[in-house]
Amino acid sequence: KRQVYITNILKCRPPGNRDPNEEEVAACEGYLARQIEIIAPALICALGRVAGQHLLATHAPLRSLRGSVHRFNGVPVLVTYHPAALLRNPNLKRDAWEDMQALRKLYDELTGAAPGG
Repeated sequence: KRQVYITNILKCRPPGNRDPNEEEVAACEGYLARQIEIIAPALICALGRVAGQHLLATHAPLRSLRGSVHRFNGVPVLVTYHPAALLRNPNLKRDAWEDMQALRKLYDELTGAAPGG
């Protein structure tokens, strides 16, 4: 049975759609950690710099987060571009596609699924 769960770092949108501040993230991080614990995902895909940095507790730029498998509470995490970034910069789509292929390959390895299946 295949399932996908989508959530955000914050449970509400910051004013003006700005990046969340540390206080806002701190107010939601326990809730997010509990959601992930309950769902027990095989794999997490963090979409965008904000999600990747906050989930992994780092200030590393997105370019250095991409292409590696990270961990959040023992769960493998791959970081790629946020869909809004792809709309703003279509040149990133190839990299995002490669990230999705790596995500699928890792998912198949973790779950024993047939490749692409």
